[in-house]
Amino acid sequence: MEDLRTELAESLDRAEWEWLIPHAMRDALVVVAPQLDILDVGVAIANDNVSAVQHWIGEALITKPSTNQLSDWNSDRARQFNTLIVQPYVLVQELSAA
Repeated sequence: MEDLRTELAESLDRAEWEWLIPHAMRDALVVVAPQLDILDVGVAIANDNVSAVQHWIGEALITKPSTNQLSDWNSDRARQFNTLIVQPYVLVQELSAA
């Protein structure tokens, strides 16, 4: 599992919203709450850790983007996100403006 975490850490990247729009259009984005480590979520999804993923979904810590989020992001296409691809999903974690 440490190898997987290392592999995912190497693919962790930053992206502007503009680059993520095609993934949003194919309903592949998963929004990760700021209090979670995006790598932990990626490892859990890649390892099919159903209990962890279901817990996060139940707590609304990982979600599909809301209509309001999509609208906000579309109005600021340079908005920055941490991103992690865990096929078929693209995990995104919005970076604070500060």
